[in-house]
Amino acid sequence: MQPIIGITSREKAIRSVGTELPAYTAFRSYTDGLVAEGAIPVLLVPTDTVHIDNILDRVDGVVLTGGGDIEPELFGEDRHPTVRETEPARDDFELELIRRAHARRIPTFAICRGMQVVNVAFGGSLIQDLPSQAGIQGHDADGPEAFRTESIVRIDAGSKLAAILGPGEHGINSAHHQAVGRLAEGLKIVGTAPDGTIEAIEHLDEDWDLLAVQWHPELLGIRDHEPSHALFRSFVESASKYQAGR
Repeated sequence: MQPIIGITSREKAIRSVGTELPAYTAFRSYTDGLVAEGAIPVLLVPTDTVHIDNILDRVDGVVLTGGGDIEPELFGEDRHPTVRETEPARDDFELELIRRAHARRIPTFAICRGMQVVNVAFGGSLIQDLPSQAGIQGHDADGPEAFRTESIVRIDAGSKLAAILGPGEHGINSAHHQAVGRLAEGLKIVGTAPDGTIEAIEHLDEDWDLLAVQWHPELLGIRDHEPSHALFRSFVESASKYQAGR
């Protein structure tokens, strides 16, 4: 039976019936990537956190998608002027969602903002703006550059990520202005950019299949990037094993 994957969504205004209406959305690049590997995606919208266990009863995996910035007060900092597109309801929902997914050992694929959510959920912090706070440039690609492997990640040997992609240097895309700052307890760094930016993390809990990357494999997948397909394939395989063990 195909595993069911819950995908987090973001707020977006959609034009319909002659006006702008609020909606929750997830790009098809996420859902298409999952469908291609044999999964059934379902959209998760921010709801009262008391319902999260009920939601997790019904899914075999969780994808934390990209999007706007996390509210800095959630990791104990004042808001930097560059912080944008915050969604308080989404923050609250996703932070609790990932904690409970870990408690249940539900396979999780966290992408870009999703990886940052993981770090904040377990007590870590973020660099709110790489250029102005860390003097690091070149991570905020836009337009066609977001679909090209013009950045580099160095993946640590012995990590779960290395088992999927292989250790050493890999070409990736990069479309973010924030990054993991103080690493949360229980997490480990398994991938970095040449400038030191954290690009991939895993949890020390070997029983939890967490795949967390700062880049956007769902966008590279549109260009038929095989390593990105491999990430989605590995995640869906983990979700299938979780489903079989229920």
